[in-house]
Amino acid sequence: MIFAAGSTETALAFLEVGAVAFGLGILSRLAGRLGITAVPLYLVAGLAFGEGGIAKLDVSEDFVALAAEIGVLLLLFTLGLEYTDEELRHGLRNGIPPGVVDMVLNAGSGVVVGLLLGWAPLAAVLLGGVTWVSSSGVISKVLADLGRLGNRETAPVLNLLVIEDLAMAIYLPVVAALIVGGTLLQTATSVVIALTVVLTILFVALRFGAQLSLKLGSGSNESVLLAVFGLVLLVAGIAQLFDVSGAIGAFLVGLALSGRTEERAMELLAPLRDLFAATFFVFFSFQIDPADLVAVAGWAVALAVVTAGTKVATGWYAARRRGVGNRGRLRAGTVLIARGEFSIVIAALGTGLADGGELGALAAGYVLVTAIIGPLTTRFSDQISARVQRPDAARVPAPT
Repeated sequence: MIFAAGSTETALAFLEVGAVAFGLGILSRLAGRLGITAVPLYLVAGLAFGEGGIAKLDVSEDFVALAAEIGVLLLLFTLGLEYTDEELRHGLRNGIPPGVVDMVLNAGSGVVVGLLLGWAPLAAVLLGGVTWVSSSGVISKVLADLGRLGNRETAPVLNLLVIEDLAMAIYLPVVAALIVGGTLLQTATSVVIALTVVLTILFVALRFGAQLSLKLGSGSNESVLLAVFGLVLLVAGIAQLFDVSGAIGAFLVGLALSGRTEERAMELLAPLRDLFAATFFVFFSFQIDPADLVAVAGWAVALAVVTAGTKVATGWYAARRRGVGNRGRLRAGTVLIARGEFSIVIAALGTGLADGGELGALAAGYVLVTAIIGPLTTRFSDQISARVQRPDAARVPAPT
């Protein structure tokens, strides 16, 4: 039998993984009682028990890293399940103006700060990428936790996320080629391949989604779970082979499913999503040494404050274009504040640059700050909106 003579190393691994999972369960329950998303608590826990924390856990890094990647894929897959193909078509047709505003305000802020720090232009452009892209993983988790997936302001938020993710299909190959010194032809080839892969997956999702749903939706819960889960990983893997974010592929698989298959997929994969997503948030902050954040803490906080404002402005503008009221506009803006997985990937590209060390530390601190204040701000956005609209409400005596 496989487990008849288990080693001490295996036993310790079980104990550590079990302790982490149990601790996350306690944090999730605490977050529920506080009425907030558990994401900030997961990040702080990872910071405490990762590099330079109060007690480092020696869990298998490869295992946790893979689980974290799967968490991002499942978050984006279930987000796609909530989004119909007609909404995507409408979003792509109408989301370009907010997407341009998003790029100018948020990427521009990062580039300006990078230049003010005296970095080389390419490092500044990478910092612009860090500040540009909101975290689809954090945002989808927050929207699910707060029960806002069906709100009117969620559609323009999703439009912006899709446009940002698609823009990364161009941005990442371009900056990667510039870093390694690729020729113009090599850069152009990488961009064309990435766009072709994204458009192919998008076409298949929109054209054959109904047939795919019929095929996958029949059978037992076990067969549906395995087939859908396997398809998500396969499409994400194909996308990443061509330097396209696997998250885009996972999102489009969710988009392709409809009807009863969509409902069954959500029901069956939601527990897996929650488990792996929690792992993602903890693993992200596992990799941050608190000591490395001290030198750049001031710049990280300042940049977070500035780009929180620009993201709120972006979300407000996008929601206003869809006829959403002021309260919904503020919700849309605050939920976009959090940065995450893409920002870290972008910063990692520049580790070999002269300014790569500063870029990595600043990006880590910046993402941690925004990933904490974003969910908290959007949780209390309704109270903030009410306070702004009725600043004297607290001084008005209650009727007798």
